[in-house]
Amino acid sequence: MIIVQTPLRVSFFGGGTDFKDFYLKEGGCVLTSAIDKYIFVTIKKRFDDLIRIGYTRTEMVEAVDQIRHELIREALRMTGITKGIEVTTMGDIPSAGSGLGSSSTVTVGALHAMHTLKGKLVEAELLARQACEIEIDRLGKPIGIQDQYIAAYGGLRFIEFLPTGEVIVNSVDIDDATLRKLNLNLLLFYTGTQRQADTILNEQSQNIKDRMGILRRLKQLAILARDELVAGNLDDIGKLLHESWELKKQLASKVSNSGIDEMYQAARKAGALGGKITGAGGGGFLLLYCPYECQERVRTALSGLQELPFRLEQDGSKVIFNYFRSYR
Repeated sequence: MIIVQTPLRVSFFGGGTDFKDFYLKEGGCVLTSAIDKYIFVTIKKRFDDLIRIGYTRTEMVEAVDQIRHELIREALRMTGITKGIEVTTMGDIPSAGSGLGSSSTVTVGALHAMHTLKGKLVEAELLARQACEIEIDRLGKPIGIQDQYIAAYGGLRFIEFLPTGEVIVNSVDIDDATLRKLNLNLLLFYTGTQRQADTILNEQSQNIKDRMGILRRLKQLAILARDELVAGNLDDIGKLLHESWELKKQLASKVSNSGIDEMYQAARKAGALGGKITGAGGGGFLLLYCPYECQERVRTALSGLQELPFRLEQDGSKVIFNYFRSYR
């Protein structure tokens, strides 16, 4: 059996500039981080030739083409595993509609587990690139390419997407004291609503041509936020998050709604400097930057929401248990 642990993420700045229709013209960038919440993928050989897939449901099939879980199905196809296998996924949070990058995390983790079963050591760049191929090229998902890279690499990253198609993953070098304070000042609340990201992202993708000015500003904010973070000016991160969120709401009609707006305004009134809905928007988790001395007021203002304590995570996808003989 092999167990792979792959982190979820919170994306701070630059979301939308990682869509091909934008970055292949002007280049994009994001400031993002893995967090200490994970999806675990386990894989093991079976005695017979059947394929068993376990997630919120269980599938037992005779051929890869019969698998309904499209991410696992395409990962098996890509790695050439065709029979006699069991794959299961388990997450620290419900994965559907969380806005924490769970689909890409599953894809990266599944690929990592399957390559490992075949005795191959794979770099983060290959995992990210293959996950993008599965989600965007094979399955036609209307998504960007940041989630796959942060799941594979982990850490606090400034990721650049060049017009040439090249992706450059940079570490954001901050000292331990700044990292501790950043962790302390970030709050995450579940809005109680799961959403279908594809609907929002489809509209966002179709709107790119008419939102180029907004996307350019979101790109600038990602660069500014990285520089302020490196300089240790953490409260400016909160203020930039607020500007970024106001812009992001203009990318598609369902990024926010009246309920989310009320939550966000209540948090700001209680002392949060800024925030955003993680992922595509419309539901999932509300990320806030809030100075420590204001946090109890914010928790009171959002008392109807479940808080998810978290920390930024340094590691990307990794094998945490490996007991097998190479799959041939």
